[in-house]
Amino acid sequence: MPVYQLPDDEMIFPHPELANEEGLLAVGGDLSVPRLLLAYTNGIFPWYNEGEPVLWWSPDPRLVLFPDEFKRQKSLRLLVNKNRFQVTFDKAFEQVIEQCGKVKRKNQKGTWITKEMKIAYTKLHKLGIARSVETWENGKLVGGLYGLLIGKVFFGESMFHTVDNASKVAFWYLIEKLRKNDIQLIDAQQDTPHLRSLGARLIPRKEFLTLLKKLI
Repeated sequence: MPVYQLPDDEMIFPHPELANEEGLLAVGGDLSVPRLLLAYTNGIFPWYNEGEPVLWWSPDPRLVLFPDEFKRQKSLRLLVNKNRFQVTFDKAFEQVIEQCGKVKRKNQKGTWITKEMKIAYTKLHKLGIARSVETWENGKLVGGLYGLLIGKVFFGESMFHTVDNASKVAFWYLIEKLRKNDIQLIDAQQDTPHLRSLGARLIPRKEFLTLLKKLI
């Protein structure tokens, strides 16, 4: 499959089913709010390194988590019940995205959360679309996550922790809030053992796109 070059003068994307085997669909364009919203609502997301052109992805299969399938591990439940951490929503979005870009990850060189991405998602946050969950310990930010909330879908972007289990606690509280607000799907984007352990599973891209059409 070819990788499509996006035109600068037109806000369009090729159909997600035209992505190559790795899930790469298109290159180019920008991270403007309209383009990002068009991408996410069509099952496409940006992922690239600093100094590269914007790369747009739609992998098949797609890792998702249905809130009702979240695995409430006994150890995590005990930790939440101890109230060791304080959890807030949308209190420190810019700090969370900054930390997500700094934390070193296994088998990953550098970060895909570029300066351009931080600016773009902060704009989405100010519009009430990009959201964050923060975990605090003794007044210090020690974990959190962020993503986009569109319709009844939460598009998870990244999470971090500087203290063990702090991001898992943030995810626990995210699930609780999503369920209360009838959010029915979490797009996890990338397949990882960590997310699988929390209840995420792979579904065909075609099924994912059908769900998006229904839930957004």
